[in-house]
Amino acid sequence: MIIYSGNKAEFMANVEDDTIAYKIRDSIFQKMHRKTPDAEFRSWVNSLEYMYKVLNDNEIPQNAGVAIEYNLPNTAKRVDFLISGYDDKRYANVVIIELKQWDELNKVEGLDGLVETVVGGAKRRVVHPSYQAWSYAAMIRDYNEYAQINDVKLWPCAYLHNYLRSNDDPLDDPIYREYLNDAPAFARGDVRKLRDYIKNVVKVGDDNEILYEIDNGKIKPSKSLQEVIVSMLESNPEFNLIDDQKVVFERIMELSRMCEKDGKKRVLIAKGGPGTGKTVIAINLLARLTQEGVFVQYCSKNSAPRDVYSKKLKGHRTKSSIDNMFKGSGTYVDAPSNAVGVILADEAHRLNEKSGLYGNQGVNQIHEIINAARLSVFFIDERQRVTVKDIGSVEEIKRWAAMDGAEVYEEELASQFRCNGSDGYLAWLDDVLDIRETANFDSIDVEYDFEVFESPQQMRDMVEERNRDANKSRILAGYCWNWPTSGRSDTNVHEITIGDFEISWNLSNGEAFALDPNSINEAGCIHTTQGLEFEYVGVIIGDDLRYEDGRLVTDYGKRARTDQSVRGLKKMEREDPNRALQLADEIIKNTYRTLMTRGMKGCYVYATDAGLRDYLRKRSLRSAGRR
Repeated sequence: MIIYSGNKAEFMANVEDDTIAYKIRDSIFQKMHRKTPDAEFRSWVNSLEYMYKVLNDNEIPQNAGVAIEYNLPNTAKRVDFLISGYDDKRYANVVIIELKQWDELNKVEGLDGLVETVVGGAKRRVVHPSYQAWSYAAMIRDYNEYAQINDVKLWPCAYLHNYLRSNDDPLDDPIYREYLNDAPAFARGDVRKLRDYIKNVVKVGDDNEILYEIDNGKIKPSKSLQEVIVSMLESNPEFNLIDDQKVVFERIMELSRMCEKDGKKRVLIAKGGPGTGKTVIAINLLARLTQEGVFVQYCSKNSAPRDVYSKKLKGHRTKSSIDNMFKGSGTYVDAPSNAVGVILADEAHRLNEKSGLYGNQGVNQIHEIINAARLSVFFIDERQRVTVKDIGSVEEIKRWAAMDGAEVYEEELASQFRCNGSDGYLAWLDDVLDIRETANFDSIDVEYDFEVFESPQQMRDMVEERNRDANKSRILAGYCWNWPTSGRSDTNVHEITIGDFEISWNLSNGEAFALDPNSINEAGCIHTTQGLEFEYVGVIIGDDLRYEDGRLVTDYGKRARTDQSVRGLKKMEREDPNRALQLADEIIKNTYRTLMTRGMKGCYVYATDAGLRDYLRKRSLRSAGRR
């Protein structure tokens, strides 16, 4: 959807008579029913006057196409400025310009394609403007059928019109070279350079025809994207499907084809516990559906699984169109109905009601996903709901599906491929944590290595030993220690301290916690590990779970102040203490159940509460023999 479109002559006239910002504002209200904040209005006035200067050249055709605020299909992202036309060989070209009002920025070491600048009144990490422009071009190239069939050439760039470049400028640091090569960045004083960039490819006007066709083009993955993702998947044997994973996979493929044929809206709920292969199925579907020409996206609340699985698919590549397939669960707030063929909602138990940084956008993420897709697939384990805001449940999904007129299907994933295939360990753990009564109240399958340690250092030594061969073991911890923003890139800052034992929370170093070999020196929490798996895990249980007077006790007051998982419980306790304490009990027990089921071969535990250590040891037939 394009908010403003016309030709160069019309754009120039609208800037000259000071109506351009008003036209954009009114069009946004008409097309999106959204009021424009004053700051955004002022930014248009400022930036578009600079674009007026750039286009004020007779060699840029008067009838070249101009579009402002092009909403990329099914995203909340809008391309700032596009200009279209033909080159001297009559090839169709579109210049994509990302406009920035920044006047300073800092490079960010160790994080691919990120910079630090002031946004919204505070310093934040955001993508490098060249990466942003390149990713927008990649989205159009990979998913717009008109651009594919007509071989439209896309020329992304960034224009930081307030930014005064200096020698050895962080904007041009070598760590961003790959993105700058594909999408050059122009700064203050570069009007003539940006003009030349445009004039090189837009020599003959198109009367806005190219941008009109792109805006109305069918959304379909390109052949090159299909080939790339299939080859990536085939090189990863860990994504092979086994037993009922294959059954559920084929059922979803069948439903997708039915939706393509009859246009009906459908919902499939795939229920399964830890290690049943929910994410493996989702990644396989991402590849196969793309290969069949379906517009498909993988979404999750937590960024951890998105980051890990996109990285596994890409391998050593830092820049890949694969990133555009992985979305946050808040992506679909403003998405039109059936804009996507299939949405694969992984970790659906973690979905929230509201979206956005401040939790004030949209109606309900479940509703928005169902609305946006012809077929929405929810992979869910209700016993992994771990925050106050988690609303994902089978009944909630069914409720919204009925309201949205969608047919509902259910599948069960029973086969266990984590915990050494030990359903016995999972049943034992549920019983031990008082989540549900099971027959396995006093035993663990002998194939699974479970051990309780008397000190955190002993546990850490064992995890490090297990990690040496394959880099697939990690230390995890309950969120009982603060996670301050300072020191997030310094491994010498140890937030978790237990006596003379110290360890850092996982660092903000740009590498996924599950993949970076240095992560063995850090501890991951529920938010960085849910949806992931390792060979062995060492779990530190904090003071929020204890064993007192012959029973398990949960205490959300022992959670860290920085933990948002239990935010709102104090207010809820004042209004409805029974509900608040019941919810807190569920969150804490589900958190440790999730952490203690991340290991495929074994789980080692240290609890800060001595009573809990004794309780766990007695409940297991295999007590810690290596103390």
